[in-house]
Amino acid sequence: MAKLYLLLAALFGASGVALGAFAAHGLRDKVAESLLEAFKTGVQYQMVHTLALFGVALLIQSRGERLSLLLSGAFFVAGMVFFSGSLYALTLGGPRWLGPVTPLGGVLMIAGWIALFVAAVNFSR
Repeated sequence: MAKLYLLLAALFGASGVALGAFAAHGLRDKVAESLLEAFKTGVQYQMVHTLALFGVALLIQSRGERLSLLLSGAFFVAGMVFFSGSLYALTLGGPRWLGPVTPLGGVLMIAGWIALFVAAVNFSR
């Protein structure tokens, strides 16, 4: 799982940089400022959680495949897809029903941090 999470972190990192550049250069003056800000928020959260996923992968490599670490990584991945992905889609004219998907992604990201907390509590055991 460590390798999968490292690969995903690399893909999310590269796509986050590309999407950030797209927002700065390709979307400016083409979408409403509020939509551009939403897109940028998606990029910011994607990049932060990419680093978190990278850290989880390294922890799995050094501490083993503990359930809390596996769940943390899975929650971070799902959270990025739902949270950032829905913001990207909404900015680019996606269906309005994606709106409620954004907070679900946020909840998944929070769950990832809670699972990482549980892993840290159990490290000495």
